[in-house]
Amino acid sequence: MIKFLTQFGRYFLLLKKVFSRPEKPYVYYKQTMHELLYLGFYSVGITAIISFFMGAVITLQTAYNTENPIYPTYLIGLGCRDSIILEFSSTITALILAGKVGSSIASEIGTMRVTEQIDALEMMGVNSASYLILPKIIATLLFFPILTLLSICIGILGGWAAGTSAGVITSANFIYGIQYAFIPYYIVYSLTKMLVFAFIITSVSSFQGYYVDGGSLEVGRASTKAVVFSSVMILLFNVVLTQLLLS
Repeated sequence: MIKFLTQFGRYFLLLKKVFSRPEKPYVYYKQTMHELLYLGFYSVGITAIISFFMGAVITLQTAYNTENPIYPTYLIGLGCRDSIILEFSSTITALILAGKVGSSIASEIGTMRVTEQIDALEMMGVNSASYLILPKIIATLLFFPILTLLSICIGILGGWAAGTSAGVITSANFIYGIQYAFIPYYIVYSLTKMLVFAFIITSVSSFQGYYVDGGSLEVGRASTKAVVFSSVMILLFNVVLTQLLLS
């Protein structure tokens, strides 16, 4: 319990350093553009692939579980749309990004810690926590919601492709289903969740890497902890945000 409270306190002390006033805003801007490319744009591919097959599986499973003739077939499209928007394109995508982006952040900062690059920055009077972590947080907060919207679009496209190819629903009925009783607030809900998840992934992974103590073995362990802790926090806050935003 004491160890947990200690780590909890160190986490918030680190965030205090991260959000302190930057010395040279231009340097931070340049670093943020780099992180947008590295953490955001390079995650488009895996997000698109996962979303396409995720939408396909949801459509097929919905179709095979609603074979009763009393159910109109457009419900397949509606079920695909709501499942993707409400849960899969935010939570599942965030869990995947926790594995890809979280481990990358933890290993990068952890390697800088064990090779004493962070100590060198501190010796030069640079706020290493802010310089290394703040651009990553800004980049993920800006780009992860874009990945969510992309995931929604590609997921629905995957559902349409799978449904029409398998012959379980016509194109017209699927399109009618994704338009039927649409609630725009669901998009806001999904993006809000992703903003919270983006902050969790970046801050928790950075914390694990920043306080690595040891060598390369400890860097690997920190990367594993970053993924595990980020995933647990994502699932926890998914429940909390669902209760707060949809109740």
